[in-house]
This record gives sequence, structure tokens and C-alpha cells, in this order.
Amino acid sequence: MMADDVVTRLRRCLARPDEGSATDGDWPGAGGRAHRPAAVLVPLVLHEGQAMGAHKGPTVLLTRRTDHLHHHPGQISFPGGGMESGDVSAEATALREAREEIGLAPDRVEIIGHLPDYLTGTGFRVTPVVGLLRPPLALELDAFEVAEVFEAPLAHFLDPASHRRHTLRVGNASRHFHAMPYGDYFIWGATAGMLMSLYRLLAEKG
Repeated sequence: MMADDVVTRLRRCLARPDEGSATDGDWPGAGGRAHRPAAVLVPLVLHEGQAMGAHKGPTVLLTRRTDHLHHHPGQISFPGGGMESGDVSAEATALREAREEIGLAPDRVEIIGHLPDYLTGTGFRVTPVVGLLRPPLALELDAFEVAEVFEAPLAHFLDPASHRRHTLRVGNASRHFHAMPYGDYFIWGATAGMLMSLYRLLAEKG
């Protein structure tokens, strides 16, 4: 699939959002509680005429959290966090967090829409904001929060062969979560769940 094709499809799909919809997240009963608003940036990097390894087309920019963090240490994630009082929208939260965590300037991001909200077992209602990035990006990582940043081909996450489903027993409940391993990176939980939302959007509306 050519980069222009997938970006055109994304623009078309995100122009017709499912208002009010939410994914119940990765914990049984996640929808039955109050949730704190949060947002992440789902950054799609457009490399003009370039290839990422053996793959051509857009890539997804992801971060690996540092191992000492209290919440989700070492996990693969999107830049993002809880909404603060000065944030006027989910888009504002996502852009602020991306600047704080990886030094991404807001004017380098073209926001094209958002995916359905994702409800987490830790009590957040996360709005995934989709943005297009065009290099050069000149990133500066917050060394306390972010161990590294890397890119993976969007095509990898849109390929059903990359999708996994796992079950973890916690007490009397079974926790079901998505995973999309890429190389040495184990991408799972909320991040994989939001990538699944992107996949479904293109599969159902594209």
C-alpha cells in the first residue's frame, strides 16, 4: 500500500468518527467506573520517498518508558498523559505531552482526527489523537520519563498476522489484552489496543 493511499484513507475515515464510542480497554468492567480524561498522540511519520528497513510508507513513532517509573515502567507507549486544567481539548493535552516527553514541537504535527476513546483499568479515559509528522523532527527526550524513541512501519500494525491476543489471570478475573510484537519490542495493553482501533477503523471504513 502506498503512503498516499493509507493517509488518504485515514483522513476519510477520521472525518467520520463514531461519536460517543469507547473501547472498554484491557480490564473487565473498565466501562463501569468514573475515568479521568487523558490523551495520547498517535504520531504517524511520513518519510518522503524513503524506506524504513524493508518497509515503505508511514511509520508509527513510539516511546519506551524508563524502568524506574511508578506506572507502566519499561512499556512501549505513545506520548501522552492526563488532561490538565490549562488544556482546552484532548488535542492540546496530546501536543503538550508530546512536547514535554520527546520535545516534539506542536507546529510539526498535523492533527487529522482521533480514534475512539480507550478506557483503561487504571481509571483513565484516553483519547488517541492522530497526527502526521514530516521529518526532520529534532526530538529531545525527557530522560526521566522516556528511555528511547523508535519508529515501526504502520503496515506492520495493519497486518492481521502481527496481531496477538493474550489472557492473564488476576485474582478471580481474566484480563484480556492485545499485543503486536515488533522486533525486540513487545507492544501490548493500551498501546496495542489503540493500534487495533486504528486497524479496525481502516478495515471497516476504509
